This record gives sequence, C-alpha cells and structure tokens, in this order.
Amino acid sequence: MSFNQDTISTLDEAVEQLALEARELYLDRDVPVLESPPSALTFYREYVSPNKPVVVQNGLQHWLALKKWTPGYLRERIGGCDITVAVTPNGYADAVTDGKFVMPEERRMTMADFLDILDHPVRQSGIFYIQKQNSNFTDEFEEIVDDVESDIQWGTEAFGAQPDAVNFWMGDTRAVTSMHKDPYENLYCVVKGWKKFLLIPPTDAGFVPYETYQAAKFKERDGEFHIEDDEETDRVPWIAVNPLDPDLVKYPDFGKARGVEVTVKEGEILYLPSLWYHHVRQSHGCIAVNYWYDMQFDIKYNYYNFLQNVSRVNRKMAKK
Repeated sequence: MSFNQDTISTLDEAVEQLALEARELYLDRDVPVLESPPSALTFYREYVSPNKPVVVQNGLQHWLALKKWTPGYLRERIGGCDITVAVTPNGYADAVTDGKFVMPEERRMTMADFLDILDHPVRQSGIFYIQKQNSNFTDEFEEIVDDVESDIQWGTEAFGAQPDAVNFWMGDTRAVTSMHKDPYENLYCVVKGWKKFLLIPPTDAGFVPYETYQAAKFKERDGEFHIEDDEETDRVPWIAVNPLDPDLVKYPDFGKARGVEVTVKEGEILYLPSLWYHHVRQSHGCIAVNYWYDMQFDIKYNYYNFLQNVSRVNRKMAKK
C-alpha cells in the first residue's frame, strides 16, 4: 500500500482534531484543585473515568510524616539504614544523554550519609536522588512506614484494589525526572517542599516523538562520570525531546502539544492518571511518597496505543 501526500495530510488532520476535541470537550485548561478529599464515587466519576488530573488539598493532615519527617528525625530514626540512591552527573536518571538512554549509577549508602550529601551537595561530583521504585518505601524504609497510610482510602476504593507499589522520593533541586508515561494510576503525595509537574495528555500522543536508544549506565571513576553501554539490555524506546527545551526543527509536531504545569505543595496529593506524559522538577530536600495502582487495560488503553501507532506510521511515511 502506498501513501500519497493527501493521505498523510488527512492523518495529520485527524490526529490534530482528536487533540483539539479533547481540549474543547473535557480536558481542563488548568489542573483543578479540591480543598478536601473527594468521595470515592466522585473521584472515579469526575477524574478517573475521564482520565483527568486533579490536586487534592488537606488529605494528608493526619499523617505523622507531615510533622515528623525533619532531617533530625530521619537521622535519628533511620540514619543507620542502608538505602539505594541514584547518582548521575547531570541530575537526569533514566533519560537520553549523548544519544543513549542512560540509567543512573546505583549506590548503597546509609540514610545519614545521604542526608550529609544533601546538606553539602557541591562537595560531591554527582547528583544524588532517592528514586528507586518497585515499592522501595516498603522495602527500604520499614522503620518509618507507619508514619504514613498504607494506601489512600478514597483512591483504593475508586480503583478497586490496593496499591501495587509505594515509592519514596527525596533529592535536591538539580534532580529532574525526564518526560515519560506510566501504566499506573498515580497518587503522588508531597510531604516536604514542592514538586512541579509538566503534564501532557495521552490525546496529544501523536505529537510526542519517540526514538529507540542504546541502553547505557553512568559509572563514576576517579571523580569523573563515564557512560558505559549496557549490552544485556535491548534498545529502549524513549521520548526524544526535553519539553523545557525541545528541538522543534527536528521534531516540529511537538510544538502542537499542549502541556499544563502544576506545582504540588507540601501536604497536597496529585492524581496523575495513567498514560499522561509527565516531566518533574522539585525543591531542595523535597520528600514525596507515591502510590501506584495498576491501570485498567481497557478500551482507553487500546485507543491510545492505536493513536501512537498511527502517528508512528504517519511520521515514517512523511520521511520517505
């Protein structure tokens, strides 16, 4: 089957029309903020079902962590515990660097040593960030698990399941999460400081370019970081642009994406729906706990995959 320019133009217009209709019909111009937690039914009906983000205030006030999690408390309670820390030269873990998908060097250290590094970050050759997932909070921070709830009750009721993973995040302002999407319903709770999210809806998937990259890892030797190829890992598909400084000459369609920024403050919860693209920055010493709930692989998942596949084919044909 051959594609002529009229066909390509028609596909482009269809992808753009989909994104436009989503913005006009149901997506919010700004992420809404609720002054108190919703009921499970309201949360499901107004945000989960239509796949829309929302910030919830005053939902963590009963958490002991909100008052207790000072550096002094963490030193006293878990200072001697071994934890996993991601170390990079540029603050970007799991991101495209020098044309490769580079994962961080992972180091084991005590929490006290990590806190010392946060107190004096310029003395280190790398940028340190607690960001290991796979439920690192319940695996590595058992001594302070009881300072938070095991789940977010109204979320658990709406999703119909317990969290699949609970993760702990802590780092300084230089640690950045590159843009990606997750197959999880995410309830992201900020305990200290703030997190700034740049969000792009799945209906803009046709504008978000992917490339496949050689997998690699950072490795520090004698105070200098090197990138070493990971030959045991398959090539990794990853978003090819930095949304803060996109190359619109190489990827002009990304200019059609309409992202929204939201800052999640101390004591607030962000509902980040499954498959939404997100890029994250933070304040120095920010601490967060997030709950991942498995998404429903339903007709929305099929639609979004179809949109990505159509857009991928369209881009390939346009290059010929």
